[in-house]
Amino acid sequence: MGSTSGELGKWGVILLENRSGLKAAKRIVVKVGTSTLTYPSGHLNLKHLEKLVRQIADLHNSGREVILVTSGAVGAGVGRLGLKKKPGTIPERQAVAAIGQGLLMQVYTKFFSEYGLTTAQILLTREDMSNRRRYLNARNTLLMLVNEYRAIPIINENDTIATEELQLRFGDNDTLAALVAGLIGADLLILLSDIDGLFTEDPRKDEKAKLIPEVRELSSAIWAAAGEAGTQRGTGGMVTKLEAARIATRSGIMMMLASGEEPDVLTKIIEGEMIGTLFHPNSEALVQRERWIAFAGQPQGEVRIDSGAVTALLQFKKSLLPSGVTSVQGRFEVGDLIRVLDDSGKEIARGLSNFGSEEIKKIKGANTANLPNILGYKTYEEVIHRNNMVCMD
Repeated sequence: MGSTSGELGKWGVILLENRSGLKAAKRIVVKVGTSTLTYPSGHLNLKHLEKLVRQIADLHNSGREVILVTSGAVGAGVGRLGLKKKPGTIPERQAVAAIGQGLLMQVYTKFFSEYGLTTAQILLTREDMSNRRRYLNARNTLLMLVNEYRAIPIINENDTIATEELQLRFGDNDTLAALVAGLIGADLLILLSDIDGLFTEDPRKDEKAKLIPEVRELSSAIWAAAGEAGTQRGTGGMVTKLEAARIATRSGIMMMLASGEEPDVLTKIIEGEMIGTLFHPNSEALVQRERWIAFAGQPQGEVRIDSGAVTALLQFKKSLLPSGVTSVQGRFEVGDLIRVLDDSGKEIARGLSNFGSEEIKKIKGANTANLPNILGYKTYEEVIHRNNMVCMD
């Protein structure tokens, strides 16, 4: 399916041509993981940090807009406190992140200032993305920073207040970076990790694993190549990177996955050198509003639909009518984002509901013409209009 760059031959020429678009990328989101930023002890790797900052400064000074999504707050806190491992409980992790985040920003600000660049700290929670108004506010702020003030936004998840119980966590900064890239309409997302790219097998376990230099479709074989998280210091594994690729490519954004330890990695990526794995964007990219529906918003409930409705949605691009709904789960109101599942429970779409959950329970399976009689008032004909829906495949 792929091979290392040393074995590409004539095929390598084609791949290099395919990478020529990287040099044209103007708005770039760079995500760097904990394993790249810290030593195994948890202390910040200042040598790696300084090299990363220098490369970002070079991209910035060449006229590009660069947004940095950084991990490392918990790791930096672990190092500062002299802990032997990452804390296990939520309060402990949040306290350690609060200590580490200040240290992390202090280091970034110092290094960037040496190149005459201004930094801006932005801490986000899942709720900031799922709330449509806050989502747009975040977009406006980021665009003002990079366009008007020519600053370097440095983004991290707000670990101090995010909790898994409230579903306010991104879970990893790979997902956060992909959502940010879609939020601002980036041209390129770069994920810097502790691995050289996507391999046919886990290279830590199989010496015969080969690097996959480019991915045009996230097929089942590609997902099968994903392994588990690589280090104890990070939270994301290859699966989270493929999730980020799914978000980015469906948003029309190129994504590069490469090793953060590769010398001058950002420069090499922009020059189109044969390193890492390039994920090509989908030819039918989602627009800004569709990106929020598909990836950023948090669904408040779900409906199951029959096979006829599945066909209408996926093949004929139709709206979802009450007649195709078989069941409703959760409590939601008019205008809330909901998931659409087939009869096996697979999510096939997301959209903004024209009805509350209690109304849909009354009208599910009903013909559109009978809705006024069932509800006692005239209302919408569709449960979800096509313009407010995104199919997930």
